[in-house]
Amino acid sequence: MPNALVDLVRAELLQPADPRAAAMAGAIAARYPQAARAVLFYGSCLREANLDGLMLDFYLIVSDYTAAYGKSWLARANALIPPNVFPFEHQGLIAKYAVLSEADFARLNSVAADNVSVWARFAQPARLLWAADDLARQRAIVAVAQAAPTLLSLARPMAEGGDEVLGLWRCGFTLTYAAELRAERKGRSLSIVDADPERYRQLGEAALAQGLPPSPADAPKRWRALQRRGKWLSVVRLAKASFTYAGGIDYLAWKINRHAGTAITIKPWQRRWPLLGAVTLLPALFRSGAIR
Repeated sequence: MPNALVDLVRAELLQPADPRAAAMAGAIAARYPQAARAVLFYGSCLREANLDGLMLDFYLIVSDYTAAYGKSWLARANALIPPNVFPFEHQGLIAKYAVLSEADFARLNSVAADNVSVWARFAQPARLLWAADDLARQRAIVAVAQAAPTLLSLARPMAEGGDEVLGLWRCGFTLTYAAELRAERKGRSLSIVDADPERYRQLGEAALAQGLPPSPADAPKRWRALQRRGKWLSVVRLAKASFTYAGGIDYLAWKINRHAGTAITIKPWQRRWPLLGAVTLLPALFRSGAIR
């Protein structure tokens, strides 16, 4: 689908990244030689000059879950509640990577998604650091190019400023932050746009020019459903990560402390029983406002 929006997304995704992040992307793909199709680097570490001590974020896109895992419970878990998330270390850096099939990645970037977690992230800057071939690269680019139109389409009926493009972005990110358990401080959703307004202006104008997907007839109802499902999915994914992610509860505490300025300390029993430990954190985190 050659158009201005896809061209902008392609140019951004194919920009170079820190060589150590690129090496890590290749190493992640190498763990799945029969299934890996693309590896994308996203998140706050894109803006960091020094990656030491940081947790890098990747998405591994695979052909399908059976090819990735064989006929194991991991394939079923990834299909039922995507994505699976795993820790990774390479060349002194630490990361986590989420696994999605090509089909799920395309769906979850589109208005057909039943939660915001993928398109809210890929409406923001990312890098495509590894692809199996030209077809895999193009499919990843086209999937990511759906994210901005999805956000803007859903935000449009809720925005007070009409089609003022930066206002649409700010409204959209504010709504997505209310649709997940987030560790970031209040105002983080607005600072995303303010960090690079020209980037969001260009992408937004290109998306509006090509025509957005139809907005929902009852946008407030749609957002309430996204918020309910998003909070529920956040808890379920946390529970699932206690089985797929060694040290997941320590990562949860680290992320909350880093973004919310809290000083959560994990007790030995919470480390021993991470599922129960993670669940017991939630009431205190809600009361403190560390997650919303």
